[in-house]
Amino acid sequence: MIAAAEAPGPMEQFEILPLIKFPAEGNIDLSFTNSSLWMLIGVGAIIAFFAAATSRRSLVPGRLQSSVEVLHEFIADLVRDTIGPEGRRFLPYIFTLFIFILVGNLFGLLPSVPGTPERFHTFTTTSHLAVTGALALLTITIVIVYGFWKNGLGFLKLFWPSGLPVWMYAFIPLIEFISFLSRPISLAIRLFANMLAGHIILKLFAGFVIALLGAGGFISVIGVAPFLGAVAVMMLEFLIAALQAYVFAILACIYLNDAVHAGSH
Repeated sequence: MIAAAEAPGPMEQFEILPLIKFPAEGNIDLSFTNSSLWMLIGVGAIIAFFAAATSRRSLVPGRLQSSVEVLHEFIADLVRDTIGPEGRRFLPYIFTLFIFILVGNLFGLLPSVPGTPERFHTFTTTSHLAVTGALALLTITIVIVYGFWKNGLGFLKLFWPSGLPVWMYAFIPLIEFISFLSRPISLAIRLFANMLAGHIILKLFAGFVIALLGAGGFISVIGVAPFLGAVAVMMLEFLIAALQAYVFAILACIYLNDAVHAGSH
């Protein structure tokens, strides 16, 4: 008797699988994985899109050029409104950060080609804490380095706000320091958790649909409900994909604003 194949669980879509194995360095696995592949695909798609959009620049822009200009102005306004005129030097970083996260989120929603090996299925790179944590650590490192470069030891005023009653300085600096340390953690976990949860819910709804339709008869009619639920969640996921990229970018701007204006605290 042949056992029925088990349907993949909702967590298996997040498994990192090696595509090309390289010799390990101690406990560090240097293999090229499906996560690495989809990051490269995302970066390649971004480069191709912007190259195509800016290859024929004109005073009357076409659709691609218009979309790039709208994206650029959107992020430029975000940086200018959050940091001020001095924030222009951070525009390339914030713009790159936003586009990279947005594309990573959206590519994870693409359906896999039927019949392809699991290691080549579409993969949401931003559903892993290693990726979102690296982006968060890079952001907070830029904040610290620029903060000390511009303000010197005056950057520490960030933890010593002015205008408070004297007795509050016994604990406020410690609270401010802990709050600062929690920034990269919350920044990383927020994006990772939203992507993880959304994809798990989608997988569960899809599993309900397949199970109910496979039961046949009247029970298969009930499968319409989780199917409609899956469609609704998918639409919501597209919104969340853009929203989380925006939230990450605006929080990065807020943290950079502290580095730029640390002396005014």
